[in-house]
Amino acid sequence: MSAADSGDDDPLFTAGTAAFDAGDSGAQAAALKSHSSTVLRYVSDRVSVTARATACQPTQVGDATIGEREGVPYANLLLDWTCPERVDQHEVRSALFPDDEGYVKGTKTIVTYEIDSRSGSAALDSANPSFSTAQAWYERFGEFFLLGAEHLLSGIDHILFLLALIAGSRRLREIVLAATSFTLAHSVTFMLAALGLVEVPGAVVEPVIALSIAVVAGWHLWGIWRRGKHATDLETAGHGHFSLDRAGWIRLGVVFCFGLVHGLGFAGALGIDEAWSWTLLWSLLVFNIGIEVVQLTIIAVVFPLLLVLRRRAPKAGIWATGVVSAAVSVMGLIWFVQRVSGS
Repeated sequence: MSAADSGDDDPLFTAGTAAFDAGDSGAQAAALKSHSSTVLRYVSDRVSVTARATACQPTQVGDATIGEREGVPYANLLLDWTCPERVDQHEVRSALFPDDEGYVKGTKTIVTYEIDSRSGSAALDSANPSFSTAQAWYERFGEFFLLGAEHLLSGIDHILFLLALIAGSRRLREIVLAATSFTLAHSVTFMLAALGLVEVPGAVVEPVIALSIAVVAGWHLWGIWRRGKHATDLETAGHGHFSLDRAGWIRLGVVFCFGLVHGLGFAGALGIDEAWSWTLLWSLLVFNIGIEVVQLTIIAVVFPLLLVLRRRAPKAGIWATGVVSAAVSVMGLIWFVQRVSGS
């Protein structure tokens, strides 16, 4: 649709829309092939490679193909840029799918490269549309750090899950262990999924993420219903460094299992479909660190306030966490039904 609108190619718009609505990947690929000049012009006008300020010329290699990721068709287009001379510094610029087209919002372009002795990766968007291969490593990693931080802040489902964890934690030790467990779990699956080593359909991952929000929030509500004002009291504490009671250990295990699923959701949001590479691995690690810093910041701000409220007004603390947990649980159940039904 973007290419057809830009190139005033009505036949591409008609053929592409019909193929998309029919879910026919063969017809989608055929539409791209028969209108390859329109597609190539759209992409090459918005993605450029320059070598020391001299533009490199793109050539399409083979026909565009259609793949599928999380149930959504993606067009794969391979271009070969020919540069006028062999240089060790290149600039890549991307303005694909801008917001003003109205089809997608907040496009992120993930670039990985290996040129001569240089390799690296970068995240481009409307605020930072270009990068140079001469860019310092900390600048590249800073982009992925911010990308991770922005992703958590813009993902209301993950923030609600974190609030449910905070509301149900009785001691600082519990929220720290829960956050650590969640971090370790989603880091493992995030890395495996983003590097293409594990693949789970989004139709499975997204409903389970919604259900995890409802379950963790409902866990605290059940504790309030069963123990009332003693819901935040420890039962018989265990021995060892963690000193968790049975309920604490069970909750920790549940959080770890749900963390594995959330990691798949983080990877799906990046949309990376790339083979194993150390360059991409380090960038993903920095992305993950960005997520964790925001997560720990929220805990550091919210949990101390909750502790003060519980100590000064225990009944108000129970009511506050109960209301928050009820709202989060209801929201999680609504999302679960919506994602299962596809609405």
